Amino acid sequence: MLKPGDQCIGGGYYHFDFVSNRIILDRESYDFGRPKWHLLEVLKVPSTYRGMQIVYKYDDGFHDDFNVSEELPIEYYD
Repeated sequence: MLKPGDQCIGGGYYHFDFVSNRIILDRESYDFGRPKWHLLEVLKVPSTYRGMQIVYKYDDGFHDDFNVSEELPIEYYD
């Protein structure tokens, strides 16, 4: 969900869970690995997704899910 000129600092896939009103982020990219949440000060999200909770699922048996919506400030853009 990058805009032109943005840099990727890790991440993988996402899907929408409309029943629970969440965006589920999971896995890691081959080039950039898992998201590096500690490098972000704010998460920029298209305004279309305002009100949806954003959660990253590690699904590795070692980490708990990371509730992005609770841990990072979110800035919405048009």
